[in-house]
Amino acid sequence: EHFWGSETDLKSAKEASSLPILRKDFTVDLRDICDARIMGADCVLLIVSALDKRLLQDLHQLADELGIDALVETHDEREIEIALQIGATLIGVNQRDLKTFQVDQTRAIRVIQDIPETVIKVAESGIRNSSDAEALSEAGYDAVLIGEALVTAESPSKIVRELKKL
Repeated sequence: EHFWGSETDLKSAKEASSLPILRKDFTVDLRDICDARIMGADCVLLIVSALDKRLLQDLHQLADELGIDALVETHDEREIEIALQIGATLIGVNQRDLKTFQVDQTRAIRVIQDIPETVIKVAESGIRNSSDAEALSEAGYDAVLIGEALVTAESPSKIVRELKKL
């Protein structure tokens, strides 16, 4: 709804790929986790800044119980600490400020030292090309989440091909 996707889109992606599928939406209720499982999602997005700690913990626990990964999205050191306190093993650092929508290309690299090596690290937003992705990989990120660059690209397949080389 918030990211202009639909249940049909998620199911189509699941059928078209063997890769894990993230339901990228604002998960704000336990029912959202159940819906994601029914739709076939492999992972849900839990945004620390959008949830109180108790609900975040409950959503994370339910996802784990249902066998769904939870990408716990953070924006700063304080949110990373909260993610770690609830036991997150998959932490995203969003470089886009959700209030201003401005992207800080250095945010993910600045805060990576706060995330333990045992945690899977995902850099989110502001990744425009393979050079950006490579810099984040060299800094220690395990994955990148790319949306806008693919949606607005003249040739999304070219970007994907470049990224696959990394």
